[in-house]
Amino acid sequence: MTLSWFSILRLGLVQMALGAIVVLTTATMNRVMVVELALPAILPGLLVSLYYGMQFLRPRFGHDADTGGRRTQWIIGGVAVLGLGALGASLSVGLMAQSTTLGIAVAIPAFVLIGLGIGAGGTNLLALLASRVGEGRQAAAGSAVWIMMIFGLAATGITAGILLDPYSPTRLVVVTAGVCAIALILAVIGTWGQERTPARARPKPNRDASFAQVARELWADARVRRFTIFVFASMLAYNLQDLILEPFAGHVFGMTVGQSTQLGGMHHAGALMGMLAVLLSGTLLARWVTVPIRVWITGGCLLSGASLLAMAWGGMHAPTWPLALNVFTLGFANGCFAVAAIGAMMTLAREGDDAREGIRMGIFGAAQAIAFGLGSFLGTAATDIMRSLTASDPLAYGSVFAAEGAVFLIAATLALNLTTDTTAAPKSALVPGE
Repeated sequence: MTLSWFSILRLGLVQMALGAIVVLTTATMNRVMVVELALPAILPGLLVSLYYGMQFLRPRFGHDADTGGRRTQWIIGGVAVLGLGALGASLSVGLMAQSTTLGIAVAIPAFVLIGLGIGAGGTNLLALLASRVGEGRQAAAGSAVWIMMIFGLAATGITAGILLDPYSPTRLVVVTAGVCAIALILAVIGTWGQERTPARARPKPNRDASFAQVARELWADARVRRFTIFVFASMLAYNLQDLILEPFAGHVFGMTVGQSTQLGGMHHAGALMGMLAVLLSGTLLARWVTVPIRVWITGGCLLSGASLLAMAWGGMHAPTWPLALNVFTLGFANGCFAVAAIGAMMTLAREGDDAREGIRMGIFGAAQAIAFGLGSFLGTAATDIMRSLTASDPLAYGSVFAAEGAVFLIAATLALNLTTDTTAAPKSALVPGE
């Protein structure tokens, strides 16, 4: 039995829960370490890289999901482990103010738990969607749950930003605990009863094939390989700015913790608007205008690059530069290319004569994890290096933003060479009325 739209949106609550927890660890706690505690930006960069490094297990999670077994317990368990890791991370930030060594010792296992939790929960959520969403609806379903995740990021960023002013270590722990509790409740609501009915009929995977054998076969597919490389390049560019945006706002524009957290919320709100624009162009507006998915992907990468160059220039003109508008535009561009890429990804994951949606999504997820982890490290390391070489924070951050813009231009070039069926308009991935 295929999932109804109500069931799909319920699963979107899980993605929303994942995003709500992650934004606190990658944005808010990162800013506190760098600005309030005056620690090197490379420290949160390494911690977040560790969290992404754990997601190398995504293909394995996907392979196990393909070969059978219930996924609900993996999803709920993943969110629970993620929540425990986030709570431990918030405690470690408070400890760093007393003893940096002790704080780091607590932070390392906490970020390992964060990586394991989101890897297990996120991969099995996508595998559940891929196996139970009706033909022709997979791209729309993937886009819908992704949009809900961005909504969770934006809502948490803005709300937590308000609750965290004035900042204190205790307040950070309390806010994190509240967000994690709500996220676990959303995960239970989202998955409750979703696997009571049998999944749709589909070819069974070869259970005798080893994980390594299946992975080699898929990597031999030129479309899978090229799309994976594009995912790596675009997500590397995307995440290079993720850990330095809020410190940039604090160092260059003099924003408080709450203000910079709300700025991160503006970025996610812009991404949400970009994703909605892509979906609307393929549904309600499809009879008047047709925009191929490849145009959305390429255009989104180009606009992202231009927005980063503008941010590099704007830092030289703080505090008069409209930073919030700049960040919102960057988010809008990121959202456009991301949701279009998700549509192509879901379609590609369903190709073939065997049920391998999970491992395909795992491969794409692993490429994303490598890019995110490397981006977190390179972005923060480059910032530290530039700040040590120059006494100008605007110049230090601006040079890094300019380099990120160049990577987005490379990603746009790769998008033009994709061999997946991404030349169709977004509506080709939707059923009538969606």
